[in-house]
Amino acid sequence: MGKVAFIGLGVMGYPMAGHLARAGHDVTVFNRTAARAEAWVRDYGGGSAMTPTEAAQDKDVVFACVGADSDVREVTLGDGGAFGAMRVGAVFVDHTTVSASLARELASAAADRGFGFLDAPVSGGEAGAVNGQLTVMVGGEREAFDVAEPVIGAYAKMVRLMGPAGAGQTTKMVNQICITGIVQGLAEALHFALEAGLDADAVVDVISKGAAQSWQMENRAATMVRGEFDFGFAVDWMRKDLAIVLEEAKRLGLSLPMTALVDQFYADVQAMGGNRNDTSSLIRRFRG
Repeated sequence: MGKVAFIGLGVMGYPMAGHLARAGHDVTVFNRTAARAEAWVRDYGGGSAMTPTEAAQDKDVVFACVGADSDVREVTLGDGGAFGAMRVGAVFVDHTTVSASLARELASAAADRGFGFLDAPVSGGEAGAVNGQLTVMVGGEREAFDVAEPVIGAYAKMVRLMGPAGAGQTTKMVNQICITGIVQGLAEALHFALEAGLDADAVVDVISKGAAQSWQMENRAATMVRGEFDFGFAVDWMRKDLAIVLEEAKRLGLSLPMTALVDQFYADVQAMGGNRNDTSSLIRRFRG
C-alpha cells in the first residue's frame, strides 16, 4: 500500500480519507481547522500535517477535496501549498468541483514540476462518500490515471478517465445539468399530484416502475413530500456548480436555458433561507 495525503476533511473528504486508511494506505491529512484533522486521526489513525506542503511531502498520491477554485489554488500553488513538495512521478488528484480552466492550469503547472495531475470531481453525495460508492469522472494523462485509479477505488464504485485535463470537470458539469432538470421536474410533478388530491406516495410507487423512474424519484420523492431536506449536497454548493456550468457554456457559445432558469429557482430557495437545504428543496418554491 502507498503513502498518500488527503487535503480537506469536509462532509465528503472525511469519509473518503477514512476509506483510504481502512484500505491499508499510510494516510496523512490536512484540514484548515486543525481540530477536524485531529478528530480524523483519532477515528482512523495515520497522521496530520500543519500545511498542505507538509502533507504532500514524499507521498505517492495526494488528494484534495475542498470548496471552490480559490480554495484549490490556495492548497496547491499558495504559500504552504502541496505543489511545493510533490515529488517527481507522484500524482495530485483534485476531487473538488471547479472550473475546467483551473484544472487545465494546474495540470500544466504539475507537468512543469514533473508530477501528474488529475481533475476528478465526484458524484454520489455524502452518502456515496460514507458508503464508498462514489462515481469519479477523471481528466488527465493515462499514466497518472493508472497510478491513482486503484487507490481511488477505496471509495468509488465507478472511476473512468474521460479525456485530457479538464474533461473530468466538464463531465461533472453534464452531471449537474441533468440533476437540475430532473429535480425541477420532480418538484413540479409532486406539487401537481398533491394539488390534484392524489396520494403522492402511491403515485411515485406506480410511476417509478415506468419511464419516469430516476434516482431522485427513488431516493428523494418521499422526503420532498414531507418537507425534509437534510440529505447532504446543499443548495449553496449547487449554485456554485451551476455558476461554473453557465460560465463554461458562455465560453463555448452555448445557451442552456433550463439550467439558467433552475439556477434562479435555487436562488429563490436561498432567499427563503434554504441555503443549507439539499438540492431536492426546489419543491419549497411551491409548498413553502
